[in-house]
Amino acid sequence: MGSYSKILVVVDLTDDSACIVERARGLAAATGAQLSLLHVVEYVPVEPLGETLLPAVQIEEELVHRARERLSALAAEHGLADAPRAVATGNIKAEIVNAATTQQADLIILGSRERHGLSILVNFTEDTILHAAPCDVLAVRLR
Repeated sequence: MGSYSKILVVVDLTDDSACIVERARGLAAATGAQLSLLHVVEYVPVEPLGETLLPAVQIEEELVHRARERLSALAAEHGLADAPRAVATGNIKAEIVNAATTQQADLIILGSRERHGLSILVNFTEDTILHAAPCDVLAVRLR
């Protein structure tokens, strides 16, 4: 197995994103890999003929706009202002796999939180990505 050359860093734009980006930067520095950042705005289904369609579309556009601003700020804070970054909308798991495939990433880095109780039985994003990804996956443990 060779060294990583294209790393897709998936962030949820919470405070934990800084930890994920720093881990990714360290790995990229060690391997000479190119980093790209991705945030996915979860698709919120609405009734196609409902009265709320226009406000829902406006809300989604606003969420994407804010996410782009926050992603750019995160990149700048961590010295990645020139790194490719994207905000996708839709199913989080599908968009991550799609981005990794499109970018021909050889590693996806994302965060993973400890689960307790009934949440252990639910299929979380990192589990699905691990099995569906076209490349290696590194989960950064978040406290």
